[in-house]
Amino acid sequence: MTTSATATPVPTEKTGARTAEAADVITGARDRIDALDDRIIGLIQERMAVSAVIQEARITSGGRRVNLSREMEVLGHYREALGKPGTALAMTLLELCRGRI
Repeated sequence: MTTSATATPVPTEKTGARTAEAADVITGARDRIDALDDRIIGLIQERMAVSAVIQEARITSGGRRVNLSREMEVLGHYREALGKPGTALAMTLLELCRGRI
């Protein structure tokens, strides 16, 4: 009979799993989440750049930097897609994309 001292240790500290199989699933899923987070960050940065172009065009033409009716459309879109937390996410996204004052 094999004792637990000779068994492969389960990486519970990093994953919270109680079995090696669960730890493997969690590690793989976390790797996927990290890759998705990198893509999301890249898309947000791209959105910020596009928003800056829009703001510059609006300001150059004599308009305001922010279009509140458009922001309300964005808030509604996120709320419809993601529920109440979507509104908070959209608010953060809009804040990031407004640029520096």
